[in-house]
Amino acid sequence: MNIIAWIVLGLLAGAIAKLIYPGRQGGGILLTMALGVVGAFMGGTLMTLIDTGTLQITATALSIPGVFVAIFGSLIAIWLWYTLAGRAA
Repeated sequence: MNIIAWIVLGLLAGAIAKLIYPGRQGGGILLTMALGVVGAFMGGTLMTLIDTGTLQITATALSIPGVFVAIFGSLIAIWLWYTLAGRAA
């Protein structure tokens, strides 16, 4: 998948994950996109691990199931980000 598709998927997944995640989150569009792209990689890696049993760093495809996996990964990334950022503050 090319970089433009990763950015679009990251922006979409990050925005939807921020809407789902409870509470008010700060950060702008760049943080949302970054957490979405990281979430797409996390979700893709988790799905590859569950599906094949091997640990490979992969991103999800730009498809309906890929968006759901990216949203799930983005929720995990948002939780990790605010958990670690909250402890540092």
